[in-house]
Amino acid sequence: MREPQNISDLLKLQPDFVGFIFYPKSKRYVDENLPEIDFGNTLKTGVFVDEHSDKVLEIAQKYRLDVLQLHGSESPEYCQNLKKKSYQIIKVFSVGMDFNFNQCIDYEYVVDLFLFDTKGKLPGGNGQVFNWNILYGYDLKTPFLLSGGIGLQHLSAIKKFKHPQLIGIDVNSGFEIRPGYKNINELKTFFHEIRS
Repeated sequence: MREPQNISDLLKLQPDFVGFIFYPKSKRYVDENLPEIDFGNTLKTGVFVDEHSDKVLEIAQKYRLDVLQLHGSESPEYCQNLKKKSYQIIKVFSVGMDFNFNQCIDYEYVVDLFLFDTKGKLPGGNGQVFNWNILYGYDLKTPFLLSGGIGLQHLSAIKKFKHPQLIGIDVNSGFEIRPGYKNINELKTFFHEIRS
């Protein structure tokens, strides 16, 4: 997200996380100062793709981030070094039909959450849903977020999808009016249905 009023309106819905993309190639790139807003209990999350760790830490300190979401090919050691600086770490994996969960094993006790997103041309924000049944093959202990083009039309499927490690839904492009600007009314409906 980028625009102060849109962020403030979203915060009234009390999401667990709000994300800011610090990847210059993204159409949602945050290229100016984040607004000074009281985030309350919502965790301010920075999204990065194969960024140098010193740069990640510089941005994290500047914007007082709580969580670092890593969308690239960051190694377990890279993640661990950032976690030592007291940030929560979300490691993203792009899931295609040939996805192998063995690549998650080395991150098992290093990161706080996994996020399973749709494999596409871009590292996130592709607006496509993957076959969630693949996730029934996931048997590690690290909890995960489900992502990938999720919108209001997926509510019934989400309610039917049961996995012991699923703890939340990551939404983005499925609720956008334009890049970085969310439809608050649709999100309000989505939040209400998911939480009920």
